[in-house]
Amino acid sequence: MQQIGLERIYRLFELAEQELKKHPERSKRYIGIAIEIGKKTRARFPSELKTKYCKKCNAFLNRTNSEIIKAGTLQTIKCKECGFERKIKN
Repeated sequence: MQQIGLERIYRLFELAEQELKKHPERSKRYIGIAIEIGKKTRARFPSELKTKYCKKCNAFLNRTNSEIIKAGTLQTIKCKECGFERKIKN
């Protein structure tokens, strides 16, 4: 069940990336659906996907709508839509 959930999560992230420029609200919805699938199937998000979306507003983060700040062993990713900052160890 978790494997099927992960496959669907990856596919929704691909769709969110494709729809980001034309339909940003649809992109947010895809991320929201992926989070719901992860909760229902108890599938853990891989670290590569955790850094691709904002936890607060579900926006897909790429180079144009996020800011990356590196300081020592920590990396901070800031969402330009809502201002939420996520700190990650390198």
